[in-house]
Amino acid sequence: MLYPSLSDLLNQVDSRYLLVNIIARRARDISVKAIEREETFDYKPVSRAIEEIADGELRITIPENDEDFDEND
Repeated sequence: MLYPSLSDLLNQVDSRYLLVNIIARRARDISVKAIEREETFDYKPVSRAIEEIADGELRITIPENDEDFDEND
């Protein structure tokens, strides 16, 4: 069984697709920062990203209207 469960994660993020994108982006950020600092991993970046979401350490904000969204980002 996975911890945290998918249902727990979906309490933090409404969409499975958005959840996957957030986890992937955060895991990539963790990896890049570790490489820049020449650190080794004691954990998998994806696992750490999932834990951050489950623990509420990572907050997601979504623009309410299209004017705040930039397709070039």
